[in-house]
Amino acid sequence: MIEPPVLETERLILRANRLEDFEAYAAFYQTDRATLRGGQRGRLEAWRAFCAEIGHWQMRGYGFWAIEEKATGRYAGQVGLYHPEGWPEEEIGWLLMEGFEGRGLAMEAAIAARAHAYGTLGWPTAVSIIHEQNHRSIALALRMGCRHDGVCQPGDMPLQIYRHPSPQELA
Repeated sequence: MIEPPVLETERLILRANRLEDFEAYAAFYQTDRATLRGGQRGRLEAWRAFCAEIGHWQMRGYGFWAIEEKATGRYAGQVGLYHPEGWPEEEIGWLLMEGFEGRGLAMEAAIAARAHAYGTLGWPTAVSIIHEQNHRSIALALRMGCRHDGVCQPGDMPLQIYRHPSPQELA
């Protein structure tokens, strides 16, 4: 079994998902914010998605980390590397729980995930695939140096593609 590596930043620990993270994860998918992440889900659907994210590590060798705030030990959300069936290419994705937004945590976590993708896994490029009304995620992608690179439709709605700078562009 592949155990996700633990990554640390100044304020965060990126670690494997734990059972105790599920309550916050399931609660998120009951909110209106979930509309921008594929839609609201009941607990069973949220459980399946949570477990699929864990299983992604086994199938692809990478996946989502839980974001833990060092100062409090609290679960703050998810960040990770993602390429499910139907996705056009490898993605860097993020999700913060309520109360953790607006502090730069998503950017800190996403930069660490991108560094892992480029430095450890050797990815030559990555995208972030974002719902067109997810203005906060689009703003984050732009702050990370991404540029709009088209539209894809892996499911029932079109999504915007934001291309990250290559490793060479970041050097």
